[in-house]
Amino acid sequence: MAHAWGYAANNGPDKWVSNFPIADGPRQSPIDILPGGASYDSGLKPLSLKYDPSNCLEILNNGHSFQVTFADDSDSSTLKEGPISGVYRLKQFHFHWGASDDKGSEHTVAGTKYPAELHLVHWNTKYPSFGEAASKPDGLAVVGVFLKIGDANASLQKVLDAFNDIRAKGKQTSFADFDPSTLLPGCLDYWTYDGSLTTPPLLESVTWIVCKEPISVSCEQMAKFRSLLFSAEGEPECCMVDNYRPPQPLKGRPVRASFQ
Repeated sequence: MAHAWGYAANNGPDKWVSNFPIADGPRQSPIDILPGGASYDSGLKPLSLKYDPSNCLEILNNGHSFQVTFADDSDSSTLKEGPISGVYRLKQFHFHWGASDDKGSEHTVAGTKYPAELHLVHWNTKYPSFGEAASKPDGLAVVGVFLKIGDANASLQKVLDAFNDIRAKGKQTSFADFDPSTLLPGCLDYWTYDGSLTTPPLLESVTWIVCKEPISVSCEQMAKFRSLLFSAEGEPECCMVDNYRPPQPLKGRPVRASFQ
C-alpha cells in the first residue's frame, strides 16, 4: 500500500518513520556538511558527466516536487568516475525549495541553508532496472547542486517556462531537448558520503555527490518555483513550498571531499 506522505504538519518528515522505519536508519539523508569535518581524499576522481538532450522526455508535478524525466534505456546520459565505479544512467532531476530565500535546500553547509537544491538522480547499470537498483546499497548516485540568489539562470528558465502546464499535482507535459549539464556549476569539486533517498521510501541506496559551488537563481525565478501546487485541480490550492527534509544524524559516517 502506498502511504500518503508530504510536507505538512500531519504527514511531514517527522511523521515518516511511522510508515517507513528506515527513517531512523544508519545512513539517512540529507546531512549537514561540516567542511572542517570532511576529509580530503586524493583518490576521489573528477566527475565524468555526459548528458544527451535527446533523452529528455517530460516534466511532471508529482505532488511533492516537479521532475524532469529521461529515457534511461541507453548509455548516452551517464555519470561515471567520482566516488563511484561503473556506469550510472540519468533517470530524472528534481528540486527542493523553501517558502523564503533563507531556507529550502536539503543539505546544509555548516548549518547554512540555500534557497533551493537540485538533485540529478542516476542508477547503477550493473542492475537490470532503476527499481532494482534503488534497493541496493550502491544502486543510486545523486548529484546535488545548491541554488543561491543572484543573476537569473537562463538554463533554469527553460524549465520554469513549462510550469504553467504542470501547476497542479498530476499534471505533466512533454519536455524535449533539454541538456541538464547546463544546470551544473563551473567547478565540480564535491563532497561525498553514503546516504539515502530524502523522500519515502527513504531507501539507503544513494552515493551522494554534493557540489561545493552553487549555481545562481534570481528572486523572480524562485517565486516561480513557489507558484506550483501540492494540490490537484479541483482541490483547495496549496502552494508547493518547504518540500525538503531536514538534515539527519551523521551516525559516524565519513564525509569525503574531492578538494583541499
